[in-house]
Amino acid sequence: MKNIKFWLLLLVSVTGFAGQCDAQNPLIRDQFTADPSARVFGDRVYVYPSHDIRATQGHGRPGWFCMEDYHVFSSANLTDWTDHGMIISQTTVPWAEPTSYSMWAPDCIFRDGKYYMYFPTTKKGSENGRGFAIGVAVADKPYGPFTPQPEPIEGVHGIDPNVFIDKYGQAYLYWAQGNLYAAKLKDNMLELASAPQILTELPDKGLKEGPYLFERNGIYYLTYPHVANKIERLEYAIANNPLGPFKFTGVLMDESASGCWTNHQSIIRFKNQWYLFYHNDDLSPNFDKNRSIRCDSLFFNADGTIKKVIPTLRGVGITKASEKIQIDRYSDKDSTVNITFIDTAKKFDGWKTTFKSPGSWIRYNRVDFNGKKFSKMQVMANAAADATIELRVGSASGKLLATANIVKGNNWQLVHSRLTSSPPKIADLVIVLKAGTGIDIDWISFK
Repeated sequence: MKNIKFWLLLLVSVTGFAGQCDAQNPLIRDQFTADPSARVFGDRVYVYPSHDIRATQGHGRPGWFCMEDYHVFSSANLTDWTDHGMIISQTTVPWAEPTSYSMWAPDCIFRDGKYYMYFPTTKKGSENGRGFAIGVAVADKPYGPFTPQPEPIEGVHGIDPNVFIDKYGQAYLYWAQGNLYAAKLKDNMLELASAPQILTELPDKGLKEGPYLFERNGIYYLTYPHVANKIERLEYAIANNPLGPFKFTGVLMDESASGCWTNHQSIIRFKNQWYLFYHNDDLSPNFDKNRSIRCDSLFFNADGTIKKVIPTLRGVGITKASEKIQIDRYSDKDSTVNITFIDTAKKFDGWKTTFKSPGSWIRYNRVDFNGKKFSKMQVMANAAADATIELRVGSASGKLLATANIVKGNNWQLVHSRLTSSPPKIADLVIVLKAGTGIDIDWISFK
């Protein structure tokens, strides 16, 4: 039965498009994901995260990180994400301990027609499940099938691999093991071409891990999570050489407001915009070992330093008007609007938006009507008393698009309302509670 399951999963990864996720932040809503390594291959963004699961008796260490495989996700617009399925498992790597549940942060890079995925896990026979090595799996497509190499990279011990190829074609491997390390790779991308060296001139106190290097305008940016106090924040250092020496430069994201102990980043440029991928505990706020990946826009100052990224729920991308618009991933709201889980026992069901009193409002930016003649609005709502909502453009007093009456009820109901005016091609939408109290909204959409 186990072999049948594996080959079915492999078939899914070969054919691709195993599942569709329509999301903002967090990007993936049907499973836990962390440590996102984002890459631009062709006209799509591919994200290689680790895959958090809940540890159970005999499967991982309860109360700790538990990861047994990897998925890969891709998107052409940073809004609609495709899950290409499982691509590597701890049971399919020849040298890995098959019961370690330690498939931690990976990375992937393209070279000479091949995709090389780098991943850490513990070796067979490691004492107490310790002794991380870094392996490589190779594929002809960014979503696999990936073939793990029979042995890990010799001379590398640690976690969180990251690979960078400079403009001269030299490849470098970065990783963490107490300190941050780097070494050159041979052209085959499977062996070291130089001895590992410690990346110095970084803060010497507190845990540092998750190195991720990128280049912009001749400056090499080394980014990494650092526990400067109690939990990780994202910092960066710069150099004029991929191997440094690096100079600590600043913080690119502060510690999580939710208290999530870890963070892990990657930074890409896609369609002339820079983006920061990272994670938080959105779908598991009471257990920060089950995390979810996010994305927000990143900007630079004129001198090349990075402007600090403020985490958002709205995230990036543009939402189609015909899709379910999850207004709980808001751009702005007033203080009388609350965001809570629809069902605290089933958090993957997502969140709801509660409007407490007349005048309560929430804004969701960048909805694409694409010049189509939409005539109706749909609202999935639940009202403790009869209520009326208004849909406006731009602000709570902006152009009125529609009015919907929500009838008191004990269950979720789909309410239809005709549009009273035409929306612009791209609109920032504001939902306002005109009358009533205690109304919950899951999503809105247009037909």
